[in-house]
This record gives sequence, C-alpha cells and structure tokens, in this order.
Amino acid sequence: MSRRSTVHFETLASPRAWATLMGATALGLATDLISKWAAFRYMATYPVRVDREAVLEATRLKMGLGTLLPQPPPQVRVVPYLLDLTLVLNPGAVFGMGAGKRWFFIAFTFGALGLAAWMFAAWTRPRDRMAHVAIALLVSGGLGNLYDRVVYGCVRDFLHPLPGLRFPLGVLGGREVWPYVSNLADLWLLVGIGLLMVFLWRGERGRA
Repeated sequence: MSRRSTVHFETLASPRAWATLMGATALGLATDLISKWAAFRYMATYPVRVDREAVLEATRLKMGLGTLLPQPPPQVRVVPYLLDLTLVLNPGAVFGMGAGKRWFFIAFTFGALGLAAWMFAAWTRPRDRMAHVAIALLVSGGLGNLYDRVVYGCVRDFLHPLPGLRFPLGVLGGREVWPYVSNLADLWLLVGIGLLMVFLWRGERGRA
C-alpha cells in the first residue's frame, strides 16, 4: 500500500487534529504507566520496587530478572483461561524479544517516534481521526516502554492473556497459545498498528 509523502500543512495547522493526537497519546501513556505502577504496588504482599542498578547488574551477568521479584512471582487469576496478572521484568522488546539490547531498543523507539510524527504530517488530513488515534497509540506505547527502559533498565509487564490455553490435538506440540506477558503499552502498539492498517486499506480501496 502506498501513500503520498507530501506534508499536509492543513493537518499541522489543525487544532482538532493536534487535540486528537495529543489527547489520545496522553490517555494511552497515562493508562500504561498507572497500570504498571498499580500492578507492582498492589499485586504482591508488599510494594515491589524495581532498582535500575540491580536490573543492569543482573542483565550484565546474564541472570534472570525474575530473581529480583518476590518468589514465587505474584499471580492473580482474573478470568480463567482468559486473563492472568503476573509480574515480569522484561529486558527485551515486545514479547521479550532481543533481551539485553536495551540501548538498541531505546534508539529504535526514538526512530519510531520520528516516523510516527512524519506519518501524522504526510499521511493524514485533519478529518482522519482514526489515523490520528492510531498514531497516538503507537506513540504512547513507545513512550510507555521507553520510560521503563530509561528509568528501570527493563520493561515492567503484568498482563498474561489466554493463560494455560494450549493448541489442541498436538498442534505445535501442544504449546501454550499465548505464552507472553506484556503490558498496556504493548496492547496500544498492536491496536495502533491494526487501526493504521484499516486506515490505509480504506484509503487504497477509496482510490481504487
């Protein structure tokens, strides 16, 4: 799918477009950071404090960050086979990929934020509220996890969708359907990508 890369100055000059972008970004970032704080504050019998120096030392020694959490890690079953809450310290990116590459992901996040700003100016018109919300979710998700990497040296995760649900009939060795623990920042990134794909698809279909 292609989009024209000409900067739309009417979008940059639109108070409504900026209000949608900034408002959705602030809401997404606030919900992510507050939910992380609440999970690590209340899920265990005592507040779990993440020490940046301890995280960096454990990462340097290639120790599991689970050793920095209460043992066994606090877990809350919200809805059986639908949602658990589990405290996890993630040294990598979304779904734990690229563990130990913290500075790479910090630099990558800044690049992604610049790309999001370019998409806002070059891909959208003042009336494209879906696209503005989608870009805002990408920005808020990136900022939420960037904050964790800078302040804590890792990402605080706690959401485990579909816990214990395994592929039937031995498919993929009967492995768990969704073994990843994530957070709202990761969710906002996925939702933002989905909305942006819908926006691009609608634009391409309209031109066709």
